[in-house]
Amino acid sequence: MSDHPTPPRPSDNAAGAVAEQTAEAKQDSAEVLRKVDTSSRFRTDLGWWAWVIGGISIVFTLYHLYAALERPFNTWMHSSLHLAGATALIFFLYPASRRLLDAPATGNRVADILIGRGKGIPWYDVLLGLAGLGCNLYVFFDYTRLVSNSVQILGYSELDFFVAVLGVLLILEATRRCVGLPIVIIAGVALLYGLFGNYLPVFRHSGLSVEDLATGMFLSSGGGIFGTPIQVSANFIFLFLFFAVMLVHTNIGQFFNDLAFRLTGRYTGGPAKAAVVASGLQGMVSGSSVANTVASGSFTIPLMKRAGFKPHFAAATEATASTGGQLMPPIMGAAAFIMAQNVPDLEYNGLIVIAIIPALLYFLGAFLSIHFEAKTTGILGMAKSSLPNGIELLKRLDLLLPLVVIVLTLLSGMSPIRAALFGIGTGFILSFLRKITRLTPRGFVELLVSGARTALPVIAACATAGIVAGTVTVTGLGGQLGKGLVDLAGGNFFVVLFMVMIACLVLGMGLPTTANYVVTATIAAPILYNNFDVPLIAAHMFVFFFGILADITPPVCLAAYAGAGIAAANPMRAGVTALRIAIAGFLIPYVFILEPALLLQGTVSEMLIALVTLILGMVGVSAGLAGYFFGSANVVERLLLVAGGIALVYPNLWVSAVGLGALVIIAAEQKLRKATTSDQIAKELVEQKA
Repeated sequence: MSDHPTPPRPSDNAAGAVAEQTAEAKQDSAEVLRKVDTSSRFRTDLGWWAWVIGGISIVFTLYHLYAALERPFNTWMHSSLHLAGATALIFFLYPASRRLLDAPATGNRVADILIGRGKGIPWYDVLLGLAGLGCNLYVFFDYTRLVSNSVQILGYSELDFFVAVLGVLLILEATRRCVGLPIVIIAGVALLYGLFGNYLPVFRHSGLSVEDLATGMFLSSGGGIFGTPIQVSANFIFLFLFFAVMLVHTNIGQFFNDLAFRLTGRYTGGPAKAAVVASGLQGMVSGSSVANTVASGSFTIPLMKRAGFKPHFAAATEATASTGGQLMPPIMGAAAFIMAQNVPDLEYNGLIVIAIIPALLYFLGAFLSIHFEAKTTGILGMAKSSLPNGIELLKRLDLLLPLVVIVLTLLSGMSPIRAALFGIGTGFILSFLRKITRLTPRGFVELLVSGARTALPVIAACATAGIVAGTVTVTGLGGQLGKGLVDLAGGNFFVVLFMVMIACLVLGMGLPTTANYVVTATIAAPILYNNFDVPLIAAHMFVFFFGILADITPPVCLAAYAGAGIAAANPMRAGVTALRIAIAGFLIPYVFILEPALLLQGTVSEMLIALVTLILGMVGVSAGLAGYFFGSANVVERLLLVAGGIALVYPNLWVSAVGLGALVIIAAEQKLRKATTSDQIAKELVEQKA
């Protein structure tokens, strides 16, 4: 995302203590973000073009708000307008190369014009933007013919074919500019497979012509670019992203941060625990773990370092929390809306109820890791004087209303479109009640512009993910991949699960949340529900979890890299540490595959047993990895804690009982050792006094 949540502010009493570190971190955050996040590399030195782009952005945002209220067009026509405006804005805002980002003029006027240096937008990007606009408007205005029987009888015209090829190429280039290469490479491989898959010795299909592939990807409403991902983006995702931007511009989001620090800051390892809650709350309404890491981390990371946490641990904590925010309902990084479409028997309100338990368990696991680390290093909580004032927080409790309204309206069964509009309206009204949240006319204009700009990478990613999904569907690759993987694993369910996990971690590297989910759901999820007795929702949640965890999994681990940039830490060490902090995230998906009751797919007793054993297992594994349980743990104790924790996670009561026994024995041994040590110290003190 291009427009990012504002980092949390310390209270007035704490401001002086961390002001210098925070100021330095904020100064570096924009540079860090542009370094690791492709979506943040947009032009700022636009000259008079700023007025043009601002005007287009305002119209773009207002159109979506109007369309949500009035629904003037059908879904395909609405999606084509959605993509038309986005494609034009992407080429206007994002340069072809990082070297051309706000590159100053050299004085050689001819070379500067040809290459595109200096203020404004290069001529070739203007042409590409207009071409992208034109291709999508072609679909909009020719919609009636494209869905008529005449196309089925007479076929597509040469102009149709030209527009389709150009449209696909422009979408891929726009995505490369504002999202990055990984998803473009995946889409490119998918297209090549569609064209030449009939020549392959394995995973062979009947083959597609260039015309069939291009028109199927760009001129069909049943799949491809105008398939489910872009339709969901146009109808739902844009509105919820605008809601998130509104919380930032009205400073309502700041309340989340103050609340988090007040609730958890005073406990052991308080700064890190508060950072987890604050970043998790921000991440609920953010579509990017990387952007949220940088925005929140510009304050939380210096604070954690000041409290005594090592730089790599502070970076890893922030990355873990921001990544977890993508798992948290009701928005789930905007992937929830697409998942609801992929699980036909599940309404959206049912999905967010199912997803809340795994998400909360993820954050509980992070809390446990931080707690044991703080115990190991002796880091205490924050002083009461440095926390936000509780009375002042109570006076601002109404600022939670926009999020509460969205959650309640969704749970009541109201459509996501209406829920988003209610949330936006509530936030807009509340913003006028306080000076600090009130929007000025200039602020309102900036909100509309930011709303459009923030959505661009998500729109491009959804369009390109549609290419991947469309190609896999048309060629039948999903079924062939599943059969091949099962054969390779010898039919062993656990081996297949592990291989699917690895595939999701690889496929998810460098992808924004929505595209990440579409790709993993298209390629990996069918392997589970087509070949094994795995509930559809469990398969989709499994691939969603591991796709998201790619952001903190080395070697790419973009969120960890972003945090390390602020913390001045080793990025790879931060990534490895993030894996340890987020270890629960790697256990939870296996549990709800083996015990779907964790996803409310069973009886209450089954759910409670799965929940209790998983939590105890998380305690054991987190303690073992940190080297502290009821006291410092030696190597043997650490190994037993990890093994006992994993045994508890396995959904078998006898195996879980063995794991619980291991934890109880180690706890008793450490308690006894601690008591013996205390008695010995007391005895020595008595002898010294004597």
